[in-house]
Amino acid sequence: MSKNIFIAFITLFLVSCGNKAGVQQAEKQAEEQIVSAGDSSTVTIYYFHGKQRCKTCIAVGELTEETIKETYAGNAKVRFIEIDTSEKQYKSLVNKYEVSWNALIIVKGENFVDITEQAFANAISNPAALSALIKKEVNQRIS
Repeated sequence: MSKNIFIAFITLFLVSCGNKAGVQQAEKQAEEQIVSAGDSSTVTIYYFHGKQRCKTCIAVGELTEETIKETYAGNAKVRFIEIDTSEKQYKSLVNKYEVSWNALIIVKGENFVDITEQAFANAISNPAALSALIKKEVNQRIS
C-alpha cells in the first residue's frame, strides 16, 4: 500500500514539474510575439481586454480582427494581436501602453495611436466608421 502511495506521489510530482516547462514556453512565445510585433517595418494592431468582456468589448475585438483579416489578408506587414491583460506574460506590453482594462492601439515601431475611445463609441452603433478608422490608421503606417 505504501508503495502505491509513493508511486502516486512521484507521478504527481513529475506531472506538476512538467507543467512548469509548458507555462514557461508559453510565456516565452508570448514575449517573442511581443518583441517581433515591435518591428518598425510591421504595423501591429493590439486589442487589449480583461477576462470578462461586455457586448461592446466583444464587438470591438471581433470587428477589428475581421477588418484586418479581410483588408490585409496575406500582408505580412500587418498583424492583429489580441491580449488578455490579466495574463502575466503581457505585463510589459500592458505597462508600455499604460492599459488599465480595454484598449485598441495601432503600432508601428515607436509610433502608435490609441483609438480606444472611437472604437467603443462606434463598434455597435456605427461599425463601418470604426472599420474605416482602423483602415485609415493602418494605411498611414504601412508605407
